[in-house]
Amino acid sequence: RKPEWLRVRYNQEAVAEVAQLLGELRLNTVCKEANCPNLGECYRKHTATFMILGSQCTRNCRFCSVTPGHPQPPDPEEPENVAAAAKKLGLRHVVLTCPTRDGTLDSRGCLFCSAGGSGDFAVPGDHISRQLEAGLALFGEKQVGQHFIAYFQSYTNTYAPSEKLRSLYVQALEHPKVCGISIATRPDCLPESVLELLGELRRTYPHKFIWMELGLQTIHERTARLIRRGYELPCFENALIKLRLLEIPAVVHVILGLPGETREDMLKTVTYLNPRQPFGIKLQLLHVLEGTDLAALYRSGAFAALEKEEYLDILVSCLERLSPDIVIHRVTGDGPKKLLIAPTWSSDKRDVLNSLHRKMRLQNTWQGKYYDSSMPCSTPPGAIPG
Repeated sequence: RKPEWLRVRYNQEAVAEVAQLLGELRLNTVCKEANCPNLGECYRKHTATFMILGSQCTRNCRFCSVTPGHPQPPDPEEPENVAAAAKKLGLRHVVLTCPTRDGTLDSRGCLFCSAGGSGDFAVPGDHISRQLEAGLALFGEKQVGQHFIAYFQSYTNTYAPSEKLRSLYVQALEHPKVCGISIATRPDCLPESVLELLGELRRTYPHKFIWMELGLQTIHERTARLIRRGYELPCFENALIKLRLLEIPAVVHVILGLPGETREDMLKTVTYLNPRQPFGIKLQLLHVLEGTDLAALYRSGAFAALEKEEYLDILVSCLERLSPDIVIHRVTGDGPKKLLIAPTWSSDKRDVLNSLHRKMRLQNTWQGKYYDSSMPCSTPPGAIPG
């Protein structure tokens, strides 16, 4: 005789209720398409795993029951329908995922990205206001001022229905100690609905700032393909133009030390940004983190992580060629110690920053020392100079 706890009662009424809702909204779920044996249990609890962009999968895993096939034409109403389903099912939160992870562009994420989606230091929580309070509490008695930036960092923070994004952004903007929000995203995840929302919030909260952080990483297409960036350079340029038209500042992320890139390659990426005049730039040292495909590449000997002096030399050269009008938001970073494989010297951020300051002082150099102001500006007619 099987134990009683092993038997799951199938609640036909609850299953039919959720199935009807999903059918009315033309939504698919992994639960149904994969023939999950726990479908009844999840539907009974009013939850489901939404499967966006059709009921077929471009992959053909032998262990999976989801029908393989070519992508189906997207339903333009799907984002709003997902939001409607989440509301009717009473879901407390919806995860913002990334198109390089959910199968839209790829399912593996970017080559260097950890499972935390670059948000390994984020404070966990199921509500923005509670996350903010927990984050502020970490400062304790430190004298850090009274105004803070709410950083939407991990994964892609515009990759969701606009109403869901509105709820998240407004929660942060309404916090009395938050002076603005910084939203990290991909240039290919700025549809018109999101741009309209950003413009609306900018007008609604004129006393607080909103800026976007765009992951460029490199201008070289061969490297972009290697790291699985998932979009081409014109997409980034169009995103910059759209944000400038909305008068929303853009901060660009660039990674130094990507596999196969030379010093000259990295300098070309930085000087490429000069005529495009983004609001700011984050220069990030490449970290090799445990559990990433980059780690496997590193251990195979396919590339070497930058040594400290090598990185500082490249970084100083980048700063010397960077327009003095572009605000520098970051010159290094520290990966989570439990995941960091290389370079281990980067974990002492204070030493890296002190070494950079000392090197620039000894070389009598500064940002923009070799900046070429004769490069033509790429701002199109009608755009707002940045």
